[in-house]
Amino acid sequence: QGQLVESGGGLVQPGGSVTLSCAASGFRFDHYAIGWFRQTPGKEREFVAAVAWSGINTYYADGLKGRFTVSRDNTKNTGYLRINRPQEEDTAVYYCAASSLADYDGGVHYFRAHHYAYWGPGTQITVSS
Repeated sequence: QGQLVESGGGLVQPGGSVTLSCAASGFRFDHYAIGWFRQTPGKEREFVAAVAWSGINTYYADGLKGRFTVSRDNTKNTGYLRINRPQEEDTAVYYCAASSLADYDGGVHYFRAHHYAYWGPGTQITVSS
């Protein structure tokens, strides 16, 4: 059974930066895309970014590319999400997830939560001065 665990969350100052990690176990990490989603109370979980199995192709939600950078290290079975210049509206619980779907059609399927087989428990990011 695959498992994912996020780390790196906490209180972050606006204008700084933070990197979240997603440690994977129990499945063939380099056969899965890694996606990041976030959720705030009362709202649906929303797609943030995804990186395909090779680490070459990356995908971002509209408006987030530039401040968010998704990456992975297949030698460490770990995915990453870096948030630059965080803003208060970035406050949310951040989840990483793994999808076994192949990388095709511009990765549009990675934007949908139901295409992911494994999920981490989430890590809270609070952006506040």
